[in-house]
Amino acid sequence: MRGGMNMLLPPHCGACDTAVDMPGRLCADCWSKVGFIVAPYCARCGTPFEIATENSGENAALCAACMRTPPAYRRARAAILYRNVGRDLVLVLKMADRTWIAPALGGWMAGAGAELLRDADLIAPVPLHRWRLLSRRFNQSAMLAAAASRASGATLMPDLLVRARATKSQARLSAVERRHNVQGAFRLRPRHAELVRDKSILLVDDVITTGATVEACVQALLGGGAAAVDVLTLARTLNRST
Repeated sequence: MRGGMNMLLPPHCGACDTAVDMPGRLCADCWSKVGFIVAPYCARCGTPFEIATENSGENAALCAACMRTPPAYRRARAAILYRNVGRDLVLVLKMADRTWIAPALGGWMAGAGAELLRDADLIAPVPLHRWRLLSRRFNQSAMLAAAASRASGATLMPDLLVRARATKSQARLSAVERRHNVQGAFRLRPRHAELVRDKSILLVDDVITTGATVEACVQALLGGGAAAVDVLTLARTLNRST
């Protein structure tokens, strides 16, 4: 059946329009430009280091930003860098409706966040506001969370958090403006309040840049009694303070 469909509608690379042999795959050129994140990286936020760190003790393998201002989350990991093809993949998933690449991307995330998945009691995506969801028709973070969750026994809770108010796009905002934009924008859904208490939560999003959005979500979960919150994203920028 798949072979027949591929003859009629040949599968294309998830990042460009080059034909590939199976749906969800990348062409050789795009694959070589993805920018997978590998060790060494910050033990807290997951930002990759150019060279191995020489820090020791409680600051072992922490980046300067995490030592200066520790994030609210316990750990964050991402599969790829948000640049070149990595950036293209985030944008085509979210803006070009290439939702069929989500399972493959979720698989990459499961590999990058294997330790986080093992420790998670619940998995929750960063929510969209209802008006944004209505216009986009899907939440890309929820799709990635569902794909990544298949690699673990943790319970997926797609509606654990709610976006209580609409916020403007973060894309052109500074770090300070981003934090102000999402402050208080996320809440724990009341009917799930008891499920969160003393649990380890894995929060999933498509990309982490300054970390303002995930920090706002983490604060809502910790405020609801979560024991700890980890963050898993498809992509991240090189410096969370930019």
